[in-house]
Amino acid sequence: MPFSLRRLLRLLRDIMTLPAADDAAVSEGERRQWEPPFDASRPAPPISYPITDLAALASRSYLSEDSNFHLPFNRASTPLPSPGAPLPPRRRLLVCHDFQGGYRDDAAPQGGANPDAYALWHWHLVDVFVYFSHYLVTLPPPCWTNAAHLHGVKVLGTFITEWDKGAEICREMFATQDSAQMYAERLAELAAALGFDGWLINIEVKLDIQFIDNLKEFVNHLTKRMHAAVPGSLVIWYDAITVGGDLDWQDKLNEHNKPFFDLCDGLFVNYTWKEKYPRDSAAAAGDRKYDVYMGIDVFGRNTFGGGKWNTNVALDLLKKDDVSTAIFAPGWIYETKQQPDFQSAQNRWWGLVEKSWDVPRSYPKRLPFYSDFDQGHGYKVSSEGLQISGDPWNNISCQSFQPMLKYTGDEVQPPVRTSINFKDDPYSGGDCVTVQGSLRQNAIFSEQLFNGGLSMEDGYVHLFYSIQVNAEANSDLGLSLDFSSRNKENTSILIAEDIVTFSRKKQHRLYSSYVQSDKVEPHAPDNQNWVIYRATVQSSASYTLIGINIVCTLKTSGKINSEADEDESSEEDANRSWPYHASLGHISIRNMDENTQFPSAESWVTEGKYISWSNNSNTSKLLSLKISWKLNTSHQASFMKYNIYVEKLIADSSAKASRSFLGVATVEAFYVSDLQVPDEVTSLKFIIQACGRDG
Repeated sequence: MPFSLRRLLRLLRDIMTLPAADDAAVSEGERRQWEPPFDASRPAPPISYPITDLAALASRSYLSEDSNFHLPFNRASTPLPSPGAPLPPRRRLLVCHDFQGGYRDDAAPQGGANPDAYALWHWHLVDVFVYFSHYLVTLPPPCWTNAAHLHGVKVLGTFITEWDKGAEICREMFATQDSAQMYAERLAELAAALGFDGWLINIEVKLDIQFIDNLKEFVNHLTKRMHAAVPGSLVIWYDAITVGGDLDWQDKLNEHNKPFFDLCDGLFVNYTWKEKYPRDSAAAAGDRKYDVYMGIDVFGRNTFGGGKWNTNVALDLLKKDDVSTAIFAPGWIYETKQQPDFQSAQNRWWGLVEKSWDVPRSYPKRLPFYSDFDQGHGYKVSSEGLQISGDPWNNISCQSFQPMLKYTGDEVQPPVRTSINFKDDPYSGGDCVTVQGSLRQNAIFSEQLFNGGLSMEDGYVHLFYSIQVNAEANSDLGLSLDFSSRNKENTSILIAEDIVTFSRKKQHRLYSSYVQSDKVEPHAPDNQNWVIYRATVQSSASYTLIGINIVCTLKTSGKINSEADEDESSEEDANRSWPYHASLGHISIRNMDENTQFPSAESWVTEGKYISWSNNSNTSKLLSLKISWKLNTSHQASFMKYNIYVEKLIADSSAKASRSFLGVATVEAFYVSDLQVPDEVTSLKFIIQACGRDG
């Protein structure tokens, strides 16, 4: 395609997908908070923002807390489960997010108030996530890194130069070898300091041949510095400029871009390739064919198969040719308001990807394992069965391990459906897993939640879970664990309180053994809706946990002889369907029966800084401040997150102060912004609640 037309199509697409003025995501004023006269040194609600010019990159100002108040809030807190591990030696799936120009709801490290904010949750299909925008240095907001790392997905930022300004930047960067190396070092420093895993390099300009050697040195030096600073990190080159300095997208790996590919960890091939180009690229890559990521534009701009709902057409070809893929702009689902709603459309679209690509990741792989299924947004917040906030919210950092629920298809309407439920009160976070529909009396319904890969040890594992059952639906809910032995023999253990009911069902022979679970006294005595269970399962080092499933059935009807197997009940009773409704709030698996031992309050050092008061009305004031905390050096602990509360105390009052939820911190700092304090309040008590990784 001619240069001008291709660039015009890209520009038009970016313009057309900007949100309307009434979009709930971010207003125009908020969208560019970091642009002049933005002062990053001034205390303010934390934001994530890009670096937009070379001077700022060279100065290291972003990495100085004196010049960047927002720095502590922009460090990712969740490491990869296997730091330093290389990508698997198979075809891989890279996702390049490219959503509405970047830095939307996700630009608030402490979260926002949009319950319908964009997010991904099909992490089990993804190997690499690239945060993309058209700013010079796109730094991934920490929420994306935290959620991706939890699921074992590497995260890259983007360095991009384009148009005339980009060419000017490149001429300055690559004027000398020393300059090229210096800017490579600045990028490596940023990734290491902020906790992400490398860079996508997109030089989308034409350059004189005299700059190419230094451009190659930039790629080479960046790759080496990244590998040294962050073992297992990646530098991926985008297919744009050629080794001859021309801006000429090749749409495959060949002699014009391979010199860059040879210096880094992979090539993101432009998305206008033809049918035979994946095979050509694989041949050119030799034993590095999985490092070639064939681009697919979900918006469908001249992309093979047309993208959109036909993205799987390109995936099918790439699967056949056994090369990797880079899916560009899956936010198309959200931006174009695909019907009937974002949740349903996203699950449908990724269901097509899963059916085509069929290379799911597996988790859990280590203990403790905890999931409350939180997608990182919702209409309320709960903690251990108690609602602590009724306000809508979003914070992708709050994502828990996401269940691998299968999309059943538009034509298939199963009698029982498993879904993420944002309407009912969750056990923890903003949602729960709900199974609802109609179930035959003698049937057992089961659906996999997690595709595990956990090598067991001799001894015992302890399982905790919470359920909420609709009493009128006469529903019962349990879990099952699937194991595989070294000689590939599979076994399955069913865990439930009423194992008699499950064992009488026609399908009970699916399970090799049963473990009864016992009710546990809830930590929150006011919790009336959720019942917590505990079970202990004997484990063996010769087995691997390969699956965790939700298992549902109806409680035994009084019409059925309790002494007889339900197989012997009348055919009419056996085939009769009854309403079913039950929810699963969380799962926790650990090798210890006891809860996490937390350091005492005296082990923490807390501090309040940047305290600022302002007038609000005749009866109240507004308070802003930064709260930070850390453990004494003699104590070592790792926490999943911190819940932040405040109590407003009144002198000489006998009434107990109510506790208000302020938000969640994933780092050891939280900024309180414009907290309303009535005049009668004489003191404020801030509570920092550490949450263990076992839940």
